[in-house]
Amino acid sequence: MFNLNECFKLIQGHGMASRSDTKTRILDAAEKLFAERGFSETSLRLITSKAEVNLASVNYHFGSKKELIRAVLARYLDVFMPAASNQINRLNTAPAQATLEEILSSLVDPLLDLNALRTEGTTIFLQLLGRGYIESQGHLRWFITTHYGQHLDAFVKAVSASAPHIPPAEMFWRLHFTLGTIVFTMASADALNDIAAAEFGEHNDIEAVIRKVIPYMAAGVSVPVSS
Repeated sequence: MFNLNECFKLIQGHGMASRSDTKTRILDAAEKLFAERGFSETSLRLITSKAEVNLASVNYHFGSKKELIRAVLARYLDVFMPAASNQINRLNTAPAQATLEEILSSLVDPLLDLNALRTEGTTIFLQLLGRGYIESQGHLRWFITTHYGQHLDAFVKAVSASAPHIPPAEMFWRLHFTLGTIVFTMASADALNDIAAAEFGEHNDIEAVIRKVIPYMAAGVSVPVSS
């Protein structure tokens, strides 16, 4: 027997699934273009073309390009930040003070777990962070510090505790130099891997590259301030 209520439920369910699918297609298209081209060089028209949706769909789901950029990052940050904090908290409960290399190394697994979220999620996430860093996206700094500030504070406190001889102002600069190192490394990872393979016979994946740069960053952050 025809059931009108069941019919309405099916139609409503299809509509909700369709809206969700459209939103996901926009996010997927945007993150790839943002990672490849940057935020400033990627237009909404280019995103809608790749996602095969109209501009009204972007405005409906996100309202603006800035909100879309934040939504793209949030898919990763919502997963990475709590996982990173858990690792930091685990180190904080250990009997001995964690070294800076141990603190940085504790972030590797949360980073690599992003590959389960999206194909090549680790690389895309770091490239997106790099784009935000290079292009001076001030609204992203506000968004990250506002929504994930407690996780950032946990990391900075752990790093500062591992290198108490570094004054806060100097630590500020060194952490930004560290971020810059990650940005350059990830932006050049394909080229660097090709050179390493051709000249030294090395064959590195994303995890190997991240683990290579950690001792370098740890040494740079903790080196005593020269007089």
